Amino acid sequence: MIKTIRIYSILIALLSGFFVCHAQERRGDYLSAEFHKDRREQLRKRMPQNSVAVFFANPVRNRANDVDYVYHQDPNLYYLTGYREPHAVLLVFKEQQTDADGESYNEIFFVQEKNPMAEMWTGRRMGIEGVKEQLKIEQAYNGSTFKDYNIDFSKFDKVLFYDFKNDVRENPNDQADLYSLINQFKQKAGYISDNNTLGKELPSKNLDVKELNNIMSALRGIKTPEEIELLRKAVFISTVGQVEVMKAMKPGMSETEIQGIHEYVFKKYGSEYEGYPSIVGAGNNGCILHYIENEKPHIESKEMILMDLGAEYHGYTADVTRTIPIDGKFSPEEKAIYDLVLKAQDVTIKMSKPGTTFSEVTAKAREIINEGLAELGIISSPKARHLYFPHGLSHHIGLDVHDLGTYGEMQEYMAITIEPGIYIPEGSDCDPKWWGIAVRIEDDILITKDGYELLSDFAPRTTEAIETMMKQPSPLDAFNLPDFKGKK
Repeated sequence: MIKTIRIYSILIALLSGFFVCHAQERRGDYLSAEFHKDRREQLRKRMPQNSVAVFFANPVRNRANDVDYVYHQDPNLYYLTGYREPHAVLLVFKEQQTDADGESYNEIFFVQEKNPMAEMWTGRRMGIEGVKEQLKIEQAYNGSTFKDYNIDFSKFDKVLFYDFKNDVRENPNDQADLYSLINQFKQKAGYISDNNTLGKELPSKNLDVKELNNIMSALRGIKTPEEIELLRKAVFISTVGQVEVMKAMKPGMSETEIQGIHEYVFKKYGSEYEGYPSIVGAGNNGCILHYIENEKPHIESKEMILMDLGAEYHGYTADVTRTIPIDGKFSPEEKAIYDLVLKAQDVTIKMSKPGTTFSEVTAKAREIINEGLAELGIISSPKARHLYFPHGLSHHIGLDVHDLGTYGEMQEYMAITIEPGIYIPEGSDCDPKWWGIAVRIEDDILITKDGYELLSDFAPRTTEAIETMMKQPSPLDAFNLPDFKGKK
């Protein structure tokens, strides 16, 4: 037994040295600690008097059995700290607080504890020293101390937090996991969970599950210069993916293969994730707005393909859609629908500037599309009800693909999409020559002082430019893999 303990101790010491000496290599263009500190200050300015805001890390999501999904941090917590690990809780106070030793503070961060054995399996952890050194958050503690940390939530006029979804798994062997942190907070704050009244009747009158989202929406909806640079890169990467697919496209390819080309380009540029499940729908599949199966094995030459994909780079995601003909040439019907969508987009992009409302550009897009559909004979009149343009025109982008932001007037430094679309499923009440045509053109724009900047212009948008690009050679033309023969 002594021998076993001694070997275990040596192993722990060696592993501790490994994780101290071998810091994880990272790209140098992440948001700075100063950025995150400024965001906490901006949050504090917007908080009501005598209040505290509480932010939890995202849960670890299980894929199947003992395999979890790749972890993705809660965007608000990342925005405020830069921390990318699970099992953490951040408290931001409006006013300065005083601890038992007479020291003042206005924020506390409880994080994962360093654990060399666990890190050998699941990756390096920052620990409290890493948080202090790299994220510049001085009041950092191990999550295991949260249970006994003396915080009197009853003294605050407002305790601001997002209500719980009750979808966090418990790890019985870890008293500092997210499940435990949430339950400990509930007990400290006087919150009682009831599935029938969740979010409607909170037992303590100072608990507020609504105002924090309003504050964060106003804050995150206006991008800083640092954020804009990351968004520019995410958008550029996404448009390069569209261009490379245009060059590589040929009849007989599968939706999955096309998805793979896009996502390879993302990874080539160092994009960590896709910002959302990739949408690659050929023919009638394009009429499903969030089609993510992407499993059609052989795309026909007379079809179009709708490709809605966005690279996520250092937390910030683009959202770019292009619709192109598989054989490189738009048919007359395809071109008519495409040009109508493009007209609606061109007009509404040019309208986008500070002071213009989101409802104004949406109404204009619907007016143009309705008039065009009536002229083509697809609907009986511009006032006819239909579902050929069933979604909104615009949304914010940023740390979420549908990012937090306000939807009144457009403001300088908002980053938004403009994405009109027309979808005519098979069996629609119109001439069958239109059936199966689905077109969405989605571009990302930055609202500037006097107008807008089109961020996604690297990917062709007109039918002529797309057809020209599709004639270009692709580096994938010579990429051939052996056929799978199966068992003989």
